[in-house]
Amino acid sequence: MDMAKKNLMTKDTVEQMVRLSNLKVDPKEQSYFRGQFDETLKTINKLNQLNTEKVIGTSHVTGLTNVFREDFVERKRMLSQRQALSNAKKTHQGYFVVKAIFDEQ
Repeated sequence: MDMAKKNLMTKDTVEQMVRLSNLKVDPKEQSYFRGQFDETLKTINKLNQLNTEKVIGTSHVTGLTNVFREDFVERKRMLSQRQALSNAKKTHQGYFVVKAIFDEQ
């Protein structure tokens, strides 16, 4: 079967991705995302078919090398703990208090 016409992303795979990401996604959105993921995978498959044997790998394209700054603390830009916590909705013993974002299972 022609790779361009074959669906690479299955409904089960999308459902598994939704479960793993712990997001609420309705069936209509899952169908939409399935199509989007499928197009992405097809594009990657096309790129994988290119002959890149003589292409030199790169990590960036700016041409810059060793762009570093000295690591130092600018005390005038530092906030005290009180200042840092001044707009927090909730604090406890000098720390921000936020809702948990992970379910313990």
